[in-house]
Amino acid sequence: MTQHLQEIAAFVAVADRLSFQRAAIDRGVTRSTLSHAVKTLEARLGVRLLNRTTRSVALTEAGQAFHARAKRALGEIDQAIEAVDDFRSRPMGTLRLTVPRSVSPSIIGTVTALVATHPNLSIEIDANDRLVDIVAECFDAGIRFGVSMQQDMIAVRLDRAFHFAVLGAPAYLAEHGPPIIPTDLLRHRCIRYRLPSGILDPWVFERGREISRIDVTGPLIFNDQNLMMEAALHGAGLAFVFEEGARSHLDSGRLVRCLPEYTLQFSELYLYYSGRRHVSTALRALIDTLKA
Repeated sequence: MTQHLQEIAAFVAVADRLSFQRAAIDRGVTRSTLSHAVKTLEARLGVRLLNRTTRSVALTEAGQAFHARAKRALGEIDQAIEAVDDFRSRPMGTLRLTVPRSVSPSIIGTVTALVATHPNLSIEIDANDRLVDIVAECFDAGIRFGVSMQQDMIAVRLDRAFHFAVLGAPAYLAEHGPPIIPTDLLRHRCIRYRLPSGILDPWVFERGREISRIDVTGPLIFNDQNLMMEAALHGAGLAFVFEEGARSHLDSGRLVRCLPEYTLQFSELYLYYSGRRHVSTALRALIDTLKA
């Protein structure tokens, strides 16, 4: 195909100038190179495109018809290449990301700033806690906590720390009293989280080298931390969620943190993408921004 295009481009150059010599100068090649390319094209097409004499070059009727369409087609190809160059030179187009529900609020500021800086860039975020096959589901990249990556995936660690916190509404804590140590949770109504695997997530706490794993109980189970916080705001019990996602509720006093000396930190957050795909300028800009 490349050879065909070179032959067509050679013919168009000669037809535009009606001169092998002038066309050769324009293209920076020898006259014999152009002559050979045109002869090869004519042989391939099985029709004469140019009438040649020692002093002049003229288009045949077939050459005129072919020249008009070929020149237009080459122009379209040039425009297509320019469009691709735009994608290579600056972030543009649409990026599709799959992000855990609990993490998505924390990257809103990043993606908002990125699309504001690059007005031709769009970012679509699918908030989903399951492990997604980004190639099969046509995502450009995914963000997950320290998961085992599929084959041919490239993982980029993001230096962001996420802490779990036990939260409750002031009215609930006034009625039931705050837990002092993790085992106190066994007498509380706890709002539980079901993992995408179907397992009910236990509550794990760290204090120094001490690790406590509590299988809490409670009447409400969700697969979304925002819903867990909403239930806690309504006084339904205690929720164990990412502290960063609950910051506005904590600052307003609508939720109160319990067990402040105990925490569980997830620091291994990764952005991953297929190693078989070219990293677009848009994806590179997102990775650099998230890492920064």
